[in-house]
This record gives sequence, structure tokens and C-alpha cells, in this order.
Amino acid sequence: MKTKVKRPYVIRPKHLRFLDELRNSGIINMYEAPSYLQDEFDVDKKTAFIIWKYWKDTFAERHPI
Repeated sequence: MKTKVKRPYVIRPKHLRFLDELRNSGIINMYEAPSYLQDEFDVDKKTAFIIWKYWKDTFAERHPI
């Protein structure tokens, strides 16, 4: 049984769209994405990591094949 990942309160749809677009661009390794989140949304390192981790952990659920 799959466990649903709880969405942290800091996550906004714009964060997920940004990360999806960044991934689709292919310009970076997505493990570098938290630093891009920091620059784009003016969030601290911890918040950027929380956003990225949620995006990573829920990617397959949000983008089923």
C-alpha cells in the first residue's frame, strides 16, 4: 500500500510548476534545483529543500505514465 505524502504548508502550485518546467528544460541535474528555488522565490535553503523534496517524492503520483 502506497503512503500519501503530506503536503507541507509552504508548497504552492507555482513551486511545482517551476520545478516541472525546470526538469523539462533539461538544463540542470534536478539535485541542483533547491538553489534555483532559492533564487526564483527568495526562500531560504531549508524551505527550498522542503519544496524540492515534496516535488521529488510526489512526481510519479502527479505525473502518472
